[in-house]
Amino acid sequence: MPDKERDRRIKDLGTLKALAHPLRSQLYRALSIARTATASQLAEQVDEAVSLVSYHLRKLAEHGLIEAAEPQSGDGRERWWQPASDGVSIRDEDFRDAPEKAAAHTAASRLFFDQRADLYRRFLDERTHWGEEWNDAAESSEAVLRLTAGELAELNKELLALVRRYDERGRAAETAGDTEGRENVAVHMYGFPFRT
Repeated sequence: MPDKERDRRIKDLGTLKALAHPLRSQLYRALSIARTATASQLAEQVDEAVSLVSYHLRKLAEHGLIEAAEPQSGDGRERWWQPASDGVSIRDEDFRDAPEKAAAHTAASRLFFDQRADLYRRFLDERTHWGEEWNDAAESSEAVLRLTAGELAELNKELLALVRRYDERGRAAETAGDTEGRENVAVHMYGFPFRT
């Protein structure tokens, strides 16, 4: 397979709605973490029936979000899946030209935020099981800055570039066989204006 695109930019309402389904977004995240998986493996992770998971994987594939992967075992009955890109980006500017599109973008953004918040809540609930090293490394902070819209855009671009460098470093290390002590790490960034 050729190199994956870095972040597929979702611009159409159909693809946004396909990904904004709660189970589909959960499956997309699980598949992004696993890199390749079968419907059976993913069904076990999300505690759903294999037939239901298979249906939703096909819907994600119809919109080009995931694709068939090379089989990872000798069982020819198994269908393997992988993300079609290294990630997705969804920008407000692509959905603000019609009320239906803006509403769908807002609903999708809320779903993704809720799922991220649930992931962080799970970490907080399980914090004692992660040990001192991971607890010392984990971070939760807030900075209130006085910026222009242009400065916020520049800050977001720099933060994303930094996260990508660490992602590439981790992937390269794993490819080289350095898996000792590596865990999945979620980095959530939100930068938005507000008034008091």
